[in-house]
Parts: sequence; structure tokens; C-alpha cells
Amino acid sequence: MTTLQSAVRRRRAVAAAGAVSAGLLALSACEKPTPLATITVGDSSVHAEATCYDNGKAIKDSKLLSCLKSDTSIKVDPDETVRFGVDPAIADKGWTILMNGQPLTDSSTKTYRAIPGSVFFNAQYGASGNSTWVSIKQGDKDVLGLWSFKLLKDS
Repeated sequence: MTTLQSAVRRRRAVAAAGAVSAGLLALSACEKPTPLATITVGDSSVHAEATCYDNGKAIKDSKLLSCLKSDTSIKVDPDETVRFGVDPAIADKGWTILMNGQPLTDSSTKTYRAIPGSVFFNAQYGASGNSTWVSIKQGDKDVLGLWSFKLLKDS
């Protein structure tokens, strides 16, 4: 093998290694999707990624209010049961259901909870009108993530 052939092979090897490294770097820069939360009412369900999430780090209090709103909505017949399901990655750190920003349930590490639909439109629980904001808050002390939904009264 000549010196020229050897130099060409080295350049190809270096170029291939550079291409692989650049590809791995590009993949590591991609954002990993957040764990999902799902709400099911009867035959309908919606799921959402977090409205606020920082890979297990506490979310600043100043940001929390904006995290409570979402475009994800579902119609709820007050006579139906509203079922909440969360990814095990959410449940492992404990999660609470918030209604209009206030705790509705105690923290749980289960991946599933069910609540009567009438609760979400009952003034006793802070509801008013025909819609309610519901959020799933991850974390017991610090807020590690928020998944928000709008429940629309379907009567």
C-alpha cells in the first residue's frame, strides 16, 4: 500500500468518526418528551405532556401560575367518573390533583385515581361556571412538574 492510499484511508476514517460524533451530539441536544398524564371520561380521553417540567428539578414559584393553563380540554358529564392516569415517572415522586390551583387530593404514588365528575363543578370545592382548570402536580414539597387540563361541563 502506498503512502497516498494510507493517507486517504486515514482521512476517510477521521471523516466517518467526525460524522458519527456530530450525529450523537445532535441526538443528545434533542429534548426528551416529558412523561404523559391522561384524563378519561366515559369513552373519551385526552393526554398531555407537562405544561412546566425541568427534568426533576424544582420549578420556580414565579413560573407556576402560567403553568396552570392549557389548551387540552375534555367534556365531563357531572354524572360520570373522571379517571386520572399518570406515567410511573410522575407517580414515583408523588402527585396531587389540583383544582383551580388548589389541592383537591392528597399526594399519591399510584398511577391511577378516579373522582366523581360532579366534584369539578361543585362550588363547595371552589368551582364556578361550566369549566374548571385541573392540574396534576408532581412532587410533595417542591413542584417538579405540572400537567394541566380544562374540564368543560357536558350536561
